[in-house]
Order: sequence, then C-alpha cells, then structure tokens
Amino acid sequence: MANYTIGLDLGGTRIKAVAINKEGETLHQSYQPTEDGDDQVWKKSIALSVETVMHHLGGDPLVGISAPGLPDETNQCIAYMPGRLEGLENFNWSTHLQRKTFVLNDGVAALMAEAKFGACKDASHAVLLTLGTGVGGAILIHGKAYQGAFNKAGHIGHMVIDHNGDPDVTGMPGSLEECIGNCTIEKRSGGKFVSTQELLEAYRNNDSIAAEIWLKSIRQLALGIASISNVLSPQFIILGGGITEAGNDLFDPLEQYLSKYEWRPGGARSIIKKAEFGDMAGAVGAACFALEKNK
Repeated sequence: MANYTIGLDLGGTRIKAVAINKEGETLHQSYQPTEDGDDQVWKKSIALSVETVMHHLGGDPLVGISAPGLPDETNQCIAYMPGRLEGLENFNWSTHLQRKTFVLNDGVAALMAEAKFGACKDASHAVLLTLGTGVGGAILIHGKAYQGAFNKAGHIGHMVIDHNGDPDVTGMPGSLEECIGNCTIEKRSGGKFVSTQELLEAYRNNDSIAAEIWLKSIRQLALGIASISNVLSPQFIILGGGITEAGNDLFDPLEQYLSKYEWRPGGARSIIKKAEFGDMAGAVGAACFALEKNK
C-alpha cells in the first residue's frame, strides 16, 4: 500500500481531490468541474483525478469518495440519491477505479475530517451540522461514524422543529432545514431576501424585519441542538457550512438561546465549535474513512 490515501468529494459543481498521509498533511489537491447531467464525464473526471495523484505520488493507495445520498451497507456505492447526479446510484467505484474504494455520505465525510484532524480531534462523541443551502449532519459515537440501519443516520436537518411548518423534501413538517437553510430564505422572508447573506447584511444594518427572521432561525437552531444534546449527549457539536461565516452574529445569539433551552445537569454541556475544514472537508474525511474501514 502507498503511504497516503486519496479522498474525493463529488459535489454538484466540483469534484475535489486530495491526497493525505496518516498525519493529515496534504500532499496533493485538485479540482475538476462535475458537469452534472453527463455521468460519463464526471465518472471519467474522478478516474482522472485519481490517476493524476498517483502520477505525482506513485504507490497503490486506498480511495475514499464523499457523495450526496445514502451508501449501501458495505459502503461500496451510493444506493439512494434521487434527482441528482444521474448514474451515481449503485455504481461500483472499486471496479471503475480498479482499486479498493469506500463510499460515504458527504455529511459523514465532513465529520470524519473534523474528528480525525479538526475541531473535535480525538473526541469519542460528537455531532456535525452543516448549515448551508440545506442542513446536513453526521454522528460520531465511540470515535466511529455512526451510520445506523440503512446508512440513514445523521440527517439532522430533517428533524421537526415546528410541526405546523411546511414539509421539507422528505415530507417532514417544519424541519430544521426549513427553519434555517438558505433554500427557504425567500419563503421565510416573504420574498424580501433571496439569500442568507442578504438577510445578514440587512440585520447588521439594524433592519427590524431581518432581525426578526434571523433571530427566529437561530432560536429554532438552538432548539434543534438542545434536542440533539438530550438524545445523544455529545462532547462537541460542530457547526460548518456557509451560514457559519456569519461569525458572532450567529454564535453569540445561539449561545444565549442554548443557555435557556439546553439541559445542563451539574453544568455539563455540549461544546459548540465552528468546523475547521473548508471546502476540502468531504475529500479529507473520505480519505480518513477509507483508512478506518480498511483496518
């Protein structure tokens, strides 16, 4: 085996590739356009990304692939991903790449990166939430990614916050994703804002409507986090994704709401931290996962 592992993150717009050693040092990284809509193109792009890394570094590395959807029970392919990346479902990457390849959900991959080298390094119990277009998630138990039956675990964005709310893509009413995801900002603001960034700019300029919408979404996020704390009692809850770039405008009111809602027996609480990895989190985590699964 090579002294490095290749991780790839298959996104809707870009394929990100990284080679890391066991210390987490980046030895090589690259980007390719995904060109969703033509599966033959992005499948060849992934193979080219692997070939390019091996050309630079040599050896016979393991490969991990981070992708949207639910992997099969053996993490050999994505078993369920309707509506996006046609040709992804049930595609055998080990055969295509002619090397041992492990496949996992992109949210789980991001948590693996944080657990191995990032914000919750060496933690036993942690939860990751990605706050962006939607809300993703992943769970770490006893230092291992918990995928659950059917590899569905970690879809925290679909937990119900408001039972009177509109159904999300899974049919759950008033889910956390509906409450704070960028995908619903136009609906939540009655068309006043088209992005969370636009909402934040107005909030920072003391717009009262923006403040009401923004703080409501953070209060609902706090309710979700407090519920996670009660169910799983993690040491860390890691927040990633584009919405976390709001910085103190997110984390300060979130702490105020959590101090009200989170059950903290004896003062014990889950520690909220911002994710340390950026857009390479999925690729790094996929590489970490491949190493873990191959032990």
